[in-house]
Amino acid sequence: MSKFDLTGKVALITGASYGIGFAIAKAYAKAGATIVFNDIKQELVDKGIAAYEAEGIKAHGYVCDVTDEDAVNNLVATIEKEVGVIDILVNNAGIIKRIPMHEMSASDFRQVIDVDLNAPFIVSKAVIPSMIKKGHGKIINICSMMSELGRETVSAYAAAKGGLKMLTRNIASEYGEYNIQCNGIGPGYIATPQTAPLREIQPDGERHPFDKFIIAKTPAARWGTPEDLEGPAVFLASDASDFVNGHILYVDGGILAYIGKQP
Repeated sequence: MSKFDLTGKVALITGASYGIGFAIAKAYAKAGATIVFNDIKQELVDKGIAAYEAEGIKAHGYVCDVTDEDAVNNLVATIEKEVGVIDILVNNAGIIKRIPMHEMSASDFRQVIDVDLNAPFIVSKAVIPSMIKKGHGKIINICSMMSELGRETVSAYAAAKGGLKMLTRNIASEYGEYNIQCNGIGPGYIATPQTAPLREIQPDGERHPFDKFIIAKTPAARWGTPEDLEGPAVFLASDASDFVNGHILYVDGGILAYIGKQP
């Protein structure tokens, strides 16, 4: 059996009705895992289930607000009863609010921290006891280049993702002896429907200024695709990464390694 085989594993990917979480879940399904996901509203769960069905994947979808500790505990108990003990957790659900820091309300800041940092703590905490009993587990946190870099208008997001990087390292430190590995994936700029407006050709025939900026900053000279995350995500969920712990794997085309071209 391949070390990358996920047959018989139950994988919970939070917020995976679409986007990066959906791409990771598809990769896990191809590798043999049973897919479980949640979203905050039933209509999003229904759309997600339909999208998985269109890919030939039978996914188990649940409504759950990952910032609500009681709801998360109930979700994990339900999954254990209806599907099985969670072997792989991907803390993917997240939000961003692009507001200059001096204009951002404390409540907006708290909301981003709640979804992007407190929720991974809550969901990880809920799955760890059964992972300890089972004698193995994989927790993968979706970090960001903002775990390392600052940028205008993303103070809350960068603070949350920097905190998530350190939560990742601390889970590895605290639970590594139970054969639980906790690592992060830091996606670069990924071409998704959400980022499509930033890649549209302008009326004058030129590329969007942000598109030009990203291409110039990326040694690979392109945006990433959701498929670029599949291999790293499967690796960190599989037996192939059993001695990899507390690591953040940046899938960014080399941006973090590059100072940029001289103007």
